[in-house]
Amino acid sequence: MNAIEVKELYKSYDGVHAVNGITFEIGYGELFGFLGPNGAGKTTTINILCTLLKPTAGQAFIAGLDVSRESDKIREHIGLVFQETTLDNELTTFENLLFHAYLYGMGRHDAVKRIDDLLSMIGLQSKKNELVKHLSGGMKRRLELIRGLLHKPRVLFLDEPTIGLDPQTRANVWGFIKEMKRAEGTTIFVTTHYIEEASDFDRIAIIDHGRIVAVGNPNKLINEMGRATVTFGATDGATVQTLIGHGMIESGSGEYQIKTEDPDLFLKQILNLSGLKINEFKIKKPVLEELYLSLTGSEIRDEYVDRPRKIRGHNR
Repeated sequence: MNAIEVKELYKSYDGVHAVNGITFEIGYGELFGFLGPNGAGKTTTINILCTLLKPTAGQAFIAGLDVSRESDKIREHIGLVFQETTLDNELTTFENLLFHAYLYGMGRHDAVKRIDDLLSMIGLQSKKNELVKHLSGGMKRRLELIRGLLHKPRVLFLDEPTIGLDPQTRANVWGFIKEMKRAEGTTIFVTTHYIEEASDFDRIAIIDHGRIVAVGNPNKLINEMGRATVTFGATDGATVQTLIGHGMIESGSGEYQIKTEDPDLFLKQILNLSGLKINEFKIKKPVLEELYLSLTGSEIRDEYVDRPRKIRGHNR
């Protein structure tokens, strides 16, 4: 059994599919990322999985529980950190956490110990009795992470957990998230549009216009779908053009560039050309951002637009 299973899930508004027949699964203990532009369906999906929205069609299960029929039981097993801050600014750090613990039926003794342990782990012990309204944005974000983990959920949902944070705070937040995953085996489902953050996730799904266009380990997806950029200098451009044919870009100063799925094979081919002298050779392997842009386009979209796309990965 997987921690999360989604099968042909749809969510429609006035005939427009915000989520358009997606299928994927997440194993226990995975750090799984949902990447996509604004309006792609990320938050809608996470709201369905957290039982905040009802799907139009399809099925979704959390720890084997049906999100449409067993919402109360599911809420006992999940934690959720929203995009927007939902802390009570007029309560202290400790009071916010204790109130949350009581909502989940934790006894005071166990709750206080858990709160102290988590505050120490994330570096907020000195702010235990501070009013939340006096905390910085980064501190509030870390506090919300603690709150989501307080009751030891089997699955933690993080909707854009580091949005608006400075790079150092983002790094600290991710360090804590990964430590909790390692220490407690928590399954973590993240939505994000910070592509660099997803590079070392266990697996990702790229979603666009409500559909999953790729799913898998980031490095494997890059290797399977991306092409390396080869740049080299040569003394005989005519010979190079004869071999390469279409796709070659020439700078006009004896430098050439081409994209290829097998740069090692390409190197062997040009080195075997008679009379060709190579004076420089560089290989730039594809990165996750290039794969992402190739699948979703470079345009930043703020609203959902219903438009069919070619589907890759599981969702065919």
